[in-house]
Amino acid sequence: MSGHGAPTLQVEAAGARVAIVASSWHDQVMDGLVAGAERALADAGVTDVTLLRAAGSFELPLVSQGCAAAGFDAVVALGVIIRGGTPHFEYVSAAATDGLARVALDTGVPVGFGLLTCDTEEQALDRAGLEGSAEDKGREAAEAALSTWATLRGLASLD
Repeated sequence: MSGHGAPTLQVEAAGARVAIVASSWHDQVMDGLVAGAERALADAGVTDVTLLRAAGSFELPLVSQGCAAAGFDAVVALGVIIRGGTPHFEYVSAAATDGLARVALDTGVPVGFGLLTCDTEEQALDRAGLEGSAEDKGREAAEAALSTWATLRGLASLD
């Protein structure tokens, strides 16, 4: 299982303003990812959560960048790309991944990476945090964003 060895990240983030940016493809998988992210945010005490939909995974970086510019403390980017019979999978996966990293680095706003890149729909469902899923990647992405936010806040207080 790919999630073997994943850390348990528990952060108190009351007062943080968080955007969840979710692609619009593969409803069942996306519903699970969004629900997992929302559970993690609620568990961390985050009450100011805005859910925005991007057309697809390729659009996640631009919408995430817009959220950073709008003053959100953290962004949780969620999407799923399932391999097909064309190079489309590689191009979109690389562009979305690179774009999300660039948003975080260029803006200084943490971006939780919840982009599933799977060979099959079954693999995506197994990572979506649904009942019976082996992993909850939406939750993990939200926890990573909050953990990074908390770390950066701690650095600012060292001055």
